Amino acid sequence: MRFVPNIQAFRGFRYDLGVVGSLADVVAPPYDVIDAAQQQALYQRNPKNIVRLILNRDEPGDGPEAKYHRAGQLLRAWLSDGTLAVENQPMLYVYHQVFTWGGQTFTRRGFLCRVRLEPFGTGNIFPHEETHSKAKQDRLLLTTATRANLSPVFGMYPDPDNTVQMTLDMAVAAIPPLEATDDLGVTHRLFPLPGTEVQSKVAQLIADRAVYIADGHHRYETACNYRDARIQAGDYHPDCDYVMMMLVGMNDPGLIVLPTHRLFRGVPAMDQADLIRSVGDRFQVSTAGQGPEAAARLWEEIEVDGSQENLGIYTAKDDCWSRLELTAEGMTRLGEIAADRCDQWRGLGVSLLHRLLIEDCLQLQEVSTPKYVHSIDEVIDGLRRGDEVGRDATGQSGDGQPFQLAALVMPATVQHIEEVSQFGERMPAKSTYFFPKLLSGLVINPLS
Repeated sequence: MRFVPNIQAFRGFRYDLGVVGSLADVVAPPYDVIDAAQQQALYQRNPKNIVRLILNRDEPGDGPEAKYHRAGQLLRAWLSDGTLAVENQPMLYVYHQVFTWGGQTFTRRGFLCRVRLEPFGTGNIFPHEETHSKAKQDRLLLTTATRANLSPVFGMYPDPDNTVQMTLDMAVAAIPPLEATDDLGVTHRLFPLPGTEVQSKVAQLIADRAVYIADGHHRYETACNYRDARIQAGDYHPDCDYVMMMLVGMNDPGLIVLPTHRLFRGVPAMDQADLIRSVGDRFQVSTAGQGPEAAARLWEEIEVDGSQENLGIYTAKDDCWSRLELTAEGMTRLGEIAADRCDQWRGLGVSLLHRLLIEDCLQLQEVSTPKYVHSIDEVIDGLRRGDEVGRDATGQSGDGQPFQLAALVMPATVQHIEEVSQFGERMPAKSTYFFPKLLSGLVINPLS
C-alpha cells in the first residue's frame, strides 16, 4: 500500500511584534549558512533574534551540550514573557519570497504546514541528497532541548497548473502580510491563514501527490529520529509524527535552482597539459581563456549550451580555464565505475565532476571539502583572493593560499530531482541550491 503525505494546519509560535519591534531584526537564515561573523551580527542585532535558538553559540565554561540546553531555556522564557505568542487556532502560513537574480525579479510562492513523517523509502516523500551523521546529531540535540521545529524543511510537489497555490493566494488576498527584508535584499511575506474549510480543501488537493525534499534533508531525518527517540523513551506526543515544511509547486515560476561551483583546496597543482593527460579520451578539452576573469565567458557558453556533460575547469599552475566535454568513451567509463547508479544519476554534471573527473581521472580520493559558491563573481573573487580558511571573522588576516583547482558545473534541475528520487537514489552533495533560503523565525512548530 502506498502512503501519502498528510498535510495539517498547526498552532504555531510567532514573534509578538509589539514586544520585539521589527520582524527583520529577529529572523535569520538557516543555521547551516550562518558563519561566525553573521552569527555575531545577528546576536547583536536583537537579543531575541532566532539565531539564539537555531545556532546558539558556545560560551566560556560550556559543557558539550550546554548551548542546546540554553536554546531550550530561551524558547521557554520567550513563551513565558510574551516574546513568542501561541496562535489561538490552527493555521496554514502562505509564504511569498520576492527576490532578484540575473537582473530579473521573481516571486516564489508556497505555504508552511505540518507534514506527516514517513521514513524515506517507505512512502511518498523522497530525498535527493546525501546527509551526514554529525549534522543530524547536532539537530537532534537541539530538537530534544527545544521540543520544536525551529526552521522549516523545504519540499516540492507536482502541481502543473499551480492549482493549490492559486487556491491559497485567493484565500489570503485580503489578509495583510507580515513582512521582512533580509540582508540579501529578499522580501519575505507571511500570510497566516485560518479557516478549516480552505485548510481541508488544500489537504485534499495535495493528499495524493509526491513530495520531494528540496532543502533541509538533515532536518527531515532529524524529525524522524526525534519521533523514534521519544517513542523509545516513553515520552511520545502525537505532534512528533509531523514536521514543519514549506511546500512549493514544482511549476511555480519563482522556483529556480542555482549552480554550485567548486573551489578546491589541498589538491596537487596542475596545468592544462596535466589535465589533458589525466582525462585521456574521456573528455574533449579546449582552452577557454586565461586568468580568473575568463570564467564569466566560459560559464555563459556552458549555460547557453545547457548540457550537463560540459564542465569548466581552472588549473592554477598555468592560470588557465579549460572547457571539458564528455565523450562516448567517458560515458562508457562512468557506466563502469558507477554501475550501481541509474542513468539519470550518471547524467548529472556533479556526478561527472566528482565520480569521473575528480576520483577516476585525477585519482583524488581524499579531497578536502571544496568551497562552494553560486555566482561567477564569487568564483573570480575566490581565485583572486585565495582560500580564506583560517581567517578571522573580520577577514583581515591577509590573503589566503591559492585554490589549485576550480570547477564550473551545471545545476541539477527540478526534473532531475524527481527522476533520481523516483529511482530511490540520492544525488552527490551540493547538487542543487535553491535560492533564496527560507527564513527561520517566521513561525515555530511545537512538538508537544
